[in-house]
Amino acid sequence: MKRTYSLKQKCLGVAIGSLLMSAGVHGQSTTSNIYGQVPPEKGASVVIRSDTGLRREIQVDGNGRYNAAQLPVGNYTVTLMNNGTAVQTHEHVVLNVGVGVNVSFTEQPVKAKELSGVSVSANTTPPIDVSSVDSRTVITAQQLAALPLGRSAEAAALLAPGAVLDGGGFSSTTGAALPSFGGSSVETNAYYINGFNTTDPWLGQGGITLPYGSISQEEVYTGGYSAQYGRSDGGVLNLIGKSGTNEWHFGGQLEYTPSGLVGTQANTYYANGLPPSPVAGNLFDPNSKNSQWTSVYDAYVGGPIIKDKLFFFLSAEMSNVGGHAVGPVASSEGSPINAGGIASAPGTAENYKQHLPKWYAKVNWNITDKNLLELTAASSKQETSGTVYDYDYKNLQETTLAGYANNTKSGGNFWSAKFTSYVTDDLTFTALYGQMKTFNYSTPVGYNPDETYISGATFQNPALNNGVPNNGSQIVSSITNPYYTTSNLRLSLSYVLGDHTITAGIDNLRTRALDQLTEVSGPGYYWNYGDTPNPTQALVPALGVGPIANYPNGASGYYVSQNISTQGGNLTAVQHAEYIEDQWQVTDRWLLSLGLRDDGFTNYNASSQPYMRQTKPQWSPRVGFSWDVNGDGSFKVYGNAGRYYLGGLLVTGLEANPVLITQQYYTYSGIAANGTPTGLTQVSAPVSANNFYGQTPSPNTVTAQNLKSEDQDEFILGFTKTLGSSWIYGAKAMQRSLRHDVEQYCDNQVIINKAASMGIDDVSNATCYYFNPGQANTFAVQDPSGAYHNVTLTNSELGLPGLSLKYYSLETFLEHPFDGHWYGKIDYLFSRSYGNTESLGETDIQALAANLDTYWNFPQLMEYARGPLGQDHTHQIKAYGYYQLTPEWQVSANLTLVSGGPKNCLGLYGPNQTDPDGYGSLYNWCNGQPAPPGAAGRLPWMKQVDIGIRYRPAFAEHKLGFSLDVVNLFNGQTPLNEYSEYNTGTVPAAPNPLYATPMLLQQPRYVRFGMTYDY
Repeated sequence: MKRTYSLKQKCLGVAIGSLLMSAGVHGQSTTSNIYGQVPPEKGASVVIRSDTGLRREIQVDGNGRYNAAQLPVGNYTVTLMNNGTAVQTHEHVVLNVGVGVNVSFTEQPVKAKELSGVSVSANTTPPIDVSSVDSRTVITAQQLAALPLGRSAEAAALLAPGAVLDGGGFSSTTGAALPSFGGSSVETNAYYINGFNTTDPWLGQGGITLPYGSISQEEVYTGGYSAQYGRSDGGVLNLIGKSGTNEWHFGGQLEYTPSGLVGTQANTYYANGLPPSPVAGNLFDPNSKNSQWTSVYDAYVGGPIIKDKLFFFLSAEMSNVGGHAVGPVASSEGSPINAGGIASAPGTAENYKQHLPKWYAKVNWNITDKNLLELTAASSKQETSGTVYDYDYKNLQETTLAGYANNTKSGGNFWSAKFTSYVTDDLTFTALYGQMKTFNYSTPVGYNPDETYISGATFQNPALNNGVPNNGSQIVSSITNPYYTTSNLRLSLSYVLGDHTITAGIDNLRTRALDQLTEVSGPGYYWNYGDTPNPTQALVPALGVGPIANYPNGASGYYVSQNISTQGGNLTAVQHAEYIEDQWQVTDRWLLSLGLRDDGFTNYNASSQPYMRQTKPQWSPRVGFSWDVNGDGSFKVYGNAGRYYLGGLLVTGLEANPVLITQQYYTYSGIAANGTPTGLTQVSAPVSANNFYGQTPSPNTVTAQNLKSEDQDEFILGFTKTLGSSWIYGAKAMQRSLRHDVEQYCDNQVIINKAASMGIDDVSNATCYYFNPGQANTFAVQDPSGAYHNVTLTNSELGLPGLSLKYYSLETFLEHPFDGHWYGKIDYLFSRSYGNTESLGETDIQALAANLDTYWNFPQLMEYARGPLGQDHTHQIKAYGYYQLTPEWQVSANLTLVSGGPKNCLGLYGPNQTDPDGYGSLYNWCNGQPAPPGAAGRLPWMKQVDIGIRYRPAFAEHKLGFSLDVVNLFNGQTPLNEYSEYNTGTVPAAPNPLYATPMLLQQPRYVRFGMTYDY
């Protein structure tokens, strides 16, 4: 069908200048706006009607301008009216989230009786959105269906510039591999569905997402969003679900990935020598013996309950995954993850099943033309089960049944309600409220509480186990069954006042962790075997553990520790924000976005006492501009500067409640049949590197006084320009700088000594304090009478370097918008992420959260810590697109080239290779030499090509479709991370056989078949 484009350049320039942007065009929203220019005539108005029956009539001002703000995304018909008579109509106007659409009318409109309708599509509207000042990528349902992507919102988000697969190998609570945006930790991302915050409140590990086929639009923000939104230093995944319309639609999809068409994953081998009892030579993990299949079933239905008034959309998806996963020969600091996302216990193999059910429901009620109600509910879960077998690594086969894997269930569900009232043409009120419940359920099957978990079996004395590591029969390492609740309330009022659109509102979030208690399985402890090459020297001098040679059976160098770990309890976090912003159309070509946001955060322990309070005004200025250089939407220059605050996750409260984490060392003379040591001789009392002896901390001694929230400044400057009539190109520069961080300081003796110099006897027995590294901090200490005193230490007195985390990037792109035949985009990004902290998390040791990483805990850990950070990838090249060969056949492809991250070498401290803090091989020293991040070189480039074919036969009216996707066509096996501990952790230094061994590999090739039907 031929499309007509009757807009004149003069009219277009004036129309763009008339834009008055509303709240609906900014991040994590569900709306946008339609605006434009019409010939000024008395009595003119514009009627906007959606395919869901929503109808708004907007009066045209004296300059012939109109703007309809905060419209739900979807398809619209826009009609110019004159004294109640239709004059001209644009049909099929597609409104994408956050992208204003210019719909203007000719200077000489045709008469209504001559009108046959003018079709306006995304190709015939101006290709550049001059109304936005931020950095985002909007992926439509059409693109999701066309491109050969992994079937998750996270996989689609990797299309965005600066988005890379996380090098830590972390996955969301619903099983999807997590992306990193702009050099940031995956914990700083935020997730939204239809305006509701679905982010995991415990660790920030992703969030609830929609069934893949129910995503109408996916908006990926990588920076620059307005004052209405915050709580993210990384990226934002904003999902807009499909809605019912006046037309009935239903359909379904089947997809299948057979195990026989999944590529073989490479085995990994010890790269730094062998352990004392090598199981199968230098083999560490026989990944080639893993296998997996996947099936997906999806169905949906949507339509009118009452035409033009009440609509519904309902969908369900079930993914089933089955396979075989072989664990590594021995335990390690990190757990290698195979292609299926299953990390099997060392010494075992698992036949596993995963079920990933999702459902989504949406109801739209047009109460009146001016009042709308949207109800949303969704669920996304991951359930696993399996049988575990002992494994013969020499013959690479299963042996006897070891037991059953835990039945696990994670994810959750939510509901939300959003009310929109167009009080007048200029005044809009919105209110959103919702609740979410998530969980991390894990129940042992056939669990034997009398058996003890064994770790480090390859470091057992080979004279006592016949040279065969004994992992015992306990395959459950810990017991936990927590759940979490989230409530989100948003209220906003938007008013158009001349050239200004002023929006003010609140954004409140409350999260809770319930039954959050984690403890070791079995008798409440596990055994961890080790050995030292020099038993005549102190084993862990920092903790007072002396030479094991002084004890029976210690001269051999073999020892064992009894490890206890119990932590958790109920926790609450309350986050509130108030904001105001002005979208000001200064001139016809200049738009300014001026915003101010105030965030406040309070975290409570199990006794409902606040242990972290950050409620003083924390102002976040947001300033952006858009310059329509030529006045016709063909050349846009834009920029943005803003500050973003991040509150503490629930996991930070682990140390606000009692924590017991100790190790007690022994020598031994035998190993029982169940892997436990016998003939024990005690070497030490229970010790704890961070003073975690189970004491109940006072809220005053958990957090430094007047703690500042983590906050980051961001600056963006870019341009976008048309190239001829079919292309768009542009460039963008970004800089991010961390101003404050919240970490833990555990060198309490420094605080005790400073208090003593002030005449204060500190008896608070604190563990670690949350504090702001890189600056002076004030700590509360308690004297024998119970009174608290403030003790201030400068950063120099704390013995720490200055805080540093900077990210900068330069992006260039060339895009060919879909013209009915093909779409394509190529993007190149140069970037650096540099400093001495990753903020939340630590990629090289697979740690999440400030209380789980090692940054800032002790001064020695921060020596030589500055360098390229874990998410630093200097070069990124992405190209993707699809081509409509015929009305029946379509082909597509993705190309991803990402340069490798830094390789680190973490060893014992100093030239003498000691362990002053009891952290083992986690200092920035390697074989007695300083080793800042990246000193060991770089990981190789990750290279991947994906291809897809779609076929929709004409005999089925193109409603029936078949697909074939090949992901990672050339079966690349690039290591995305390596084990970085150079030593085993004992003193004196001993080589760690796992150093430089791949920890995480690129997912192997897989072939996916699909069949769809859409009516």
